[in-house]
Amino acid sequence: MCICNVKHRFIVAQQMRSMKIVGEIILEPVGRNTAPAITVAALRSQEQDPLLLVLPSDHYIYPQTEIASALAKAIPLAEEGGLVAFGINPIRPESGFGYIRSGQAYGQGFQIKAFVEKPDAAQAAAMLAVGGHFWNSGMFLFKASTLLHEMERFKPDIVAACRHAVMKSVTDLDFVRLDRDSFEACPADSVDYAVLEKTDHGMLVPMMVQWNDLGSWSSLHEIGNKDVANNVICGDVVVKDSFGCYLHSNDKLLAVVGVKDIVAVVADDAVLIAHKDKTQQVKEIVAQLKKTKRSEAVIHKKVYRPWGTYETTDVAERFQVKRITVNPGGVLSLQKHHHRAEHWVVVRGTAQIINGDKQFLLQEGQSTYIQLGAMHRLENPGKIPLDIIEVQTGSYLGEDDIVRNDDVYNRNSE
Repeated sequence: MCICNVKHRFIVAQQMRSMKIVGEIILEPVGRNTAPAITVAALRSQEQDPLLLVLPSDHYIYPQTEIASALAKAIPLAEEGGLVAFGINPIRPESGFGYIRSGQAYGQGFQIKAFVEKPDAAQAAAMLAVGGHFWNSGMFLFKASTLLHEMERFKPDIVAACRHAVMKSVTDLDFVRLDRDSFEACPADSVDYAVLEKTDHGMLVPMMVQWNDLGSWSSLHEIGNKDVANNVICGDVVVKDSFGCYLHSNDKLLAVVGVKDIVAVVADDAVLIAHKDKTQQVKEIVAQLKKTKRSEAVIHKKVYRPWGTYETTDVAERFQVKRITVNPGGVLSLQKHHHRAEHWVVVRGTAQIINGDKQFLLQEGQSTYIQLGAMHRLENPGKIPLDIIEVQTGSYLGEDDIVRNDDVYNRNSE
């Protein structure tokens, strides 16, 4: 079971398919932190009352074999009704993580004595020196019924809102869509604050691994493969006389000379330069971009759809160029536009086209022109990805200028 924001559904589905993972994808219409998300998972599975292993999607753990070892210690505690948190053995004083203080030994773990919010540097050093403190990994194990019982005790309003959201949910292809009104009314809270800091059933199992929650660009430097100058290099990068840097370029050449301890990231639509000690402040830049309504804060150049992806390669007044990739068997909606015309050129694969009242195949190097207002559809009937270059022209080129007449992915109401 994977719970994610509705905006991430297609990339999540694609990644699960690529890893051959079969399971529900539950869509949150809005973010409400971890307590509601985990409560939804417990409600969806309460008839079987399984053990729920809660794993955030963005953590680095090595070696992964230690997860199995920690689980073997945690399972008996969870089956007895414990809410088990996995703590990471701290290797340095770290003020960016929360901590869990262990109490009395119990089974192959410990009772939880206290949670400690992100400390300052001095407090973090003191906790490391005294021992018995572990980084709070955000990974948990408990029975669905145990979690729901404790949530009912401490946060019945969250349970009520989540129960309504689940009862009114609808299934859409591979997705379970929670009811928007019910879930929007749900209070936002973390499972730590909502339950684990209050319950007397909290248990701690240490996990002796290299771990990082990948909360900043500097954390990618920590886990990356480093060269002799302690640089982590990804992509097309040339470096001279530079040390301790994280350097990443998607496709353009990044040349770096005479710098130390910086993060330089070149994406398709933006460039980030920051000192490694300041990368947590990137969120302030994002907030500034949102305040000034910059599209880079919310829209990526490469967009995932159920049929594949599209990427904007050029934009100017009254025209826009996209590269569209359609997976084998993928079908775009039968649609029309009120404000733009389109020209499609096939550069790889075979395209099945509906253009007005005509249906035909296009091979590599062939093209078709779609007049403003004409009903049209693109499909990949082949066994390899289909790539086309789309040139849009018109007075308005926004993605909301789509009138869907038919869609196999049931997006007509979006």
